[in-house]
This record gives sequence, C-alpha cells and structure tokens, in this order.
Amino acid sequence: MDSRLNDGGSSVRRRRQCPACGRRFTTYERLGEVRVYVVKKDGRREPFDREKLIRGVTKACEKRPIGREEIGRIVDEVEQVLRDRLSEEVPSSRIGELVMERLRALDEVAYVRFASVYKDFRDAGSFVQEVEGLAQQSAGVEAESEVGETQLSQGEDAA
Repeated sequence: MDSRLNDGGSSVRRRRQCPACGRRFTTYERLGEVRVYVVKKDGRREPFDREKLIRGVTKACEKRPIGREEIGRIVDEVEQVLRDRLSEEVPSSRIGELVMERLRALDEVAYVRFASVYKDFRDAGSFVQEVEGLAQQSAGVEAESEVGETQLSQGEDAA
C-alpha cells in the first residue's frame, strides 16, 4: 500500500494489506550489515568500533586546520572500504594503513602524529626516519609536477 524511508534512509517502512482477510499491518526492512572484527597485533579479535577510530584520527588532527567534516569523511571512507571487503575480519594494520593514506594526502603533521602511534615509534630516530621519508615523497611529487609543467610550457612554445 505504502513505502517510506525511515531512520534517515537506513530502513524502509511498508504498510501492507493481506489479500485474503484485508487486515493491514506494517513491516520494517533493514539492511543487514556484515559485522567486522578487528584482529589486533597480539591476535585478539574485537568488534570494529567507529568511535574509537574517530577518537584516534581526531587526536592526530588536534590543533590542525582540519574540521570535523573531514575527519568524518576519512572515517566514513575507511569504514566503507572495510565493509566492501565482505570479510568479517580485518587486521588492525590494514585500518592503520587506510587512515595513514588519507591523512598523508590531507595534512602531513596529522599523518606523522597518527603514524607515531600506529607504528609505535620507540625512539627519535624512528620518528626522524618517517619524517624524512615523507619529505622525500613530497619532493618527488613536487619534482614530477615541475617536470609536467615544463613539458606543458614547452608544448605551448612549440604550438
């Protein structure tokens, strides 16, 4: 008889009528989600906790020009990747890698903060090594960009 989205679109409410007796009733349909478990470094398994991920990313982004919307987007993207895998278990290392990929593109300081906890830096040398690697990647991207711009301008000169 009637169908409507409920709970912000996460369920469908349907009004139905029995063809035999004419009685009306309501049913609710919800999307069944795969429960994702995180496999920790020590082998323990625990349910994926979105709020825990939000806290970790927020901590890394503290005092940086990164809004809650961007943090939410990162967490949404990571959670979507995990759910798209259609696997019930994911190593914690994979979650860390997904977050670091996104933070590296967004803010290098937040990336290094997150990496320092995720990679469990034991000394200043580990920290310096990570920053140097990040600087080399940034220099490589800038060099590629300059080469592309040079090629573009040379092409314009030839035209």
